[in-house]
Amino acid sequence: MHTPELGTSLQELETPSLLVDLAAMERNIKTLMGRCVQLGITVRPHVKTCKSPAFARLLIEAGAVGICVAKLSEAEVMLEAGLDDILITTEIVAEPKISRLLSLATRNSKLKIVLDSQLAAAQINEKMAQLPHRLQVLIDLNVGQNRCGVESKEDALSLAQALSRLEHLQLVGIQGYEGHLQMHADEAERRRLCHEAMAKLVGAADYLRQNGFEIQTVTTGGTGTFEYCAENKGVTEVQPGSFLFMDLAYARSGRKNFEQALHVLSTVISKPVAARAVLDAGMKSLSTDSGNACLSAEHAGLTYRPAGDEHGILEAGSGGEVPLAIGDKVLLVPSHIDTTVNLFDNYFCMRDGKLDSIVRISARGKVQ
Repeated sequence: MHTPELGTSLQELETPSLLVDLAAMERNIKTLMGRCVQLGITVRPHVKTCKSPAFARLLIEAGAVGICVAKLSEAEVMLEAGLDDILITTEIVAEPKISRLLSLATRNSKLKIVLDSQLAAAQINEKMAQLPHRLQVLIDLNVGQNRCGVESKEDALSLAQALSRLEHLQLVGIQGYEGHLQMHADEAERRRLCHEAMAKLVGAADYLRQNGFEIQTVTTGGTGTFEYCAENKGVTEVQPGSFLFMDLAYARSGRKNFEQALHVLSTVISKPVAARAVLDAGMKSLSTDSGNACLSAEHAGLTYRPAGDEHGILEAGSGGEVPLAIGDKVLLVPSHIDTTVNLFDNYFCMRDGKLDSIVRISARGKVQ
């Protein structure tokens, strides 16, 4: 594989390539961390977005208390890279995952997981008997996303009581992710619904405390809601991830305080007719789960649609001529960063229009 030299200009890069505007990313980090300081909330960013230990370290250096990951395999990558304060936000059940969890926990006393069933708790507890310390766990509460999580504060208490009888697990907190609200287009309604979800989460944490359980951590919140979550007394940390790069889906939902720092660079490889230009970036370069990508502001009058695995089509909104020639390069804004990042091996990090560094996307494809 060809590796460009540092200092290479954007126009000289091979395509399709995943580009990071370092200055914009750094401003996004500063904006997020500064706002959370104002709100008096700690940040545990979700690195399932960036999938990169290098960027995770930047977030820690900027003030994050630790990181979140979605999968055991992501945690393995991050721990191997020297990051140790990790919360795995997805339930872990059955073998061989529990043995892999033991291996991670043996090397990392700060590792945390979430649970929503007594069955999984019992299975994990039995395996953790080999640990020299107790594994830290949080109860996962459903606050409206209707995915994982116990359904009520009473269910949370029942699970907490079961955990208290398991000598190798230590209950330290509660998680409730309002993912269903991240892209809610009506900002006032998003805020109202978020407060409803947080009332359930904080209420469950208080209910556990009233029944004798020490709940240190109440964790929640994504890029679209972290500020509203932090307005609720009792929430201790938030888990935004997409703020780092941003994408079209968040922009469309009204999230304006972060800049677009991630693009896919593509080349016009064919122009059979004046009204159609063909790019070398198709479904293998841009995910479509949140719709199609769009062009950067320079070519905002054009629309993009995938035309198979390797091809994309550019057309003018009016049906007129596409003002590009074969060999021209364009920047595309992904509709959803998490799933687009997962398609690439490397970030090409740009500063002042030149290649500053190449960062390996070490946790891409880590779905187990």
